[in-house]
Amino acid sequence: MNGRPPVADPGGPPPDEGLHAPAADPGGPLPHEHDHGAARALPVFDARHDLSDGHMEHHSAILLRGVSAGYDDRRALEDVSFAVPAGSLLAVFGPNGGGKSTLLKVIAGLIHPWTGTVSVLGGAPGTTAKRVAYVPQAEQVDWDFPVTCGDVVAMGRYGKIGPFRGLRKIDRFAVAAALRLVGMAEHERTQIGRLSGGQRRRVFLARAIAAEPDLYLLDEPVTGVDPTTQEDLMAILVGETMRGRTVVATTHDLAAAAEHFERVLAINRSVIADGPSSLVLDEDVLARTYGGHLLVLEGRTVLLDDAHHHDAPPQGERHFHEGAPGGHP
Repeated sequence: MNGRPPVADPGGPPPDEGLHAPAADPGGPLPHEHDHGAARALPVFDARHDLSDGHMEHHSAILLRGVSAGYDDRRALEDVSFAVPAGSLLAVFGPNGGGKSTLLKVIAGLIHPWTGTVSVLGGAPGTTAKRVAYVPQAEQVDWDFPVTCGDVVAMGRYGKIGPFRGLRKIDRFAVAAALRLVGMAEHERTQIGRLSGGQRRRVFLARAIAAEPDLYLLDEPVTGVDPTTQEDLMAILVGETMRGRTVVATTHDLAAAAEHFERVLAINRSVIADGPSSLVLDEDVLARTYGGHLLVLEGRTVLLDDAHHHDAPPQGERHFHEGAPGGHP
């Protein structure tokens, strides 16, 4: 990665409390490279490995064994087992309703698994919450809520501040640095709902960065954004993994997964494939992952999927997907 000078503190040098000042230059392109996987030679844990191995648990940021989970009586995940080494850049892909969002919520401790075990940063989900940044899908946010971009990013510091305490100098520095890193410093006082979709995603990534997590859980972070925003956000995530942090992101964009990520996890309620990002170009993997959502036209595989991204539909809304209970055939 190309080096960048530290972001200037608007109020002077920050106290030395372990804050990493993310490098940023909103006036120019962010550093970006895609061969970092070979340089770092991260281990790949897949179905060939024994996930009961204590050595693997010690070196994994995330470890799931035989996990099943769902909503009410609907099973969204079934017998899911995989491990993610610390420092990985992992894309999770699969059909709508296939369990991608549910998987992130299980890892984040927002949903309790029905069966199996989950280890996150060496502890049970939720017990390491201060070291985990979870960013939900954009459509799950109330954009009319009267908060500014700065307010949203400052929420990332709440885990470090504690209840009923105001922002310290180190927290204000972290907010300013995160906004500058994602190219949104000039919008610090802008109401969040006035931003474009790409700008909103930048701000929510800034909130995660301000939390200084060891693990990012990002639900569709680059879906529907313009190419420049996608490149900028992915460059930031690559930079975070180069600092030893782990990034797990769901995506519907297979081209982006192949280009930007080191590893991919194909999931359709259970794990279909786990390995290098080239798997998203494997027709057999795609056929087993998406099933009837694939067509072959003149020798080319075409992925058919709708625009919804729910594992569980919001209250009052119903989405039908192939194979889901109550769905259309």
